[in-house]
Amino acid sequence: MASARSAAGTVRDALAAATDALGAAGVEAPRLDAEVMLAAAAGVDRTRLVVEPEAPVDAPAGRRFGAMVRRRVEREPVAYILGRRGFRGIELEVDRRVLIPRPETELLVEVALELEPRTVLDVGTGSGAVALAIADELPEAEIAATDRSPAALAVARANAARLGLASRIRFERGTLPATSGFDLLVANLPYVAADEWADLAPEITRHEPRDALVAGSSGLEEIEALLRALAGVAERPGSVALEVGAGQAAAVSELVSAAGFRAVERRDDLAGIARVVIGRAEAGGRGG
Repeated sequence: MASARSAAGTVRDALAAATDALGAAGVEAPRLDAEVMLAAAAGVDRTRLVVEPEAPVDAPAGRRFGAMVRRRVEREPVAYILGRRGFRGIELEVDRRVLIPRPETELLVEVALELEPRTVLDVGTGSGAVALAIADELPEAEIAATDRSPAALAVARANAARLGLASRIRFERGTLPATSGFDLLVANLPYVAADEWADLAPEITRHEPRDALVAGSSGLEEIEALLRALAGVAERPGSVALEVGAGQAAAVSELVSAAGFRAVERRDDLAGIARVVIGRAEAGGRGG
């Protein structure tokens, strides 16, 4: 990483100091975050930090690392500090214009892989994570993605271009595009109730876009609005898959059923929380 003469300390020293500072600031995984940031600052793989703890850190890398640590002490998420986040097999560029993709949202992609739809609509695409992952893993599918935020759409389009998937996805501002009849609609809409906001982690409340998280007083308003809007389209999607908050699956299942989707089921995330509600216009079969 550097010669001893140009070093600003060793890996061990840098990580120890950063871990202490991050721990004192209340960061949940201070050592892991310190390792990820130092690896990025030094331009090396994180495993190298583990196997070479006495390696020197040169001054430029030390300065970059120090700036990252100061931002993390303010509870800025690591994904925003690095400007990127992995999601399934792709890496997305992210900043404060969009939510940071969560592992539980990968369930929406898994539903798409199971149903093998020919056409997919991703509502509230944000960074483009779900639409881009589906495009990457279902190369024959035609995909449209919408968002009401022009800033979010700019991030999604940039990610699509960088990943070489821009020709595979049609991005539109709004909720439902003029065309209808998609085999599958997927959506990770805001589902946090307004009175829950203050209890969320500082990483969320200080840095992530509130409008992309808070739905209203119940947390179900955005999902309800989408399902009402579907009643007005010429041709309803063959299936819907909606990400929901903890404890919302039963209520959303009833809403999906009331919207005319006959077969309704739920999928749990790795924590055992019912995280996705699936509704199909007809029992069994593919997405169409």
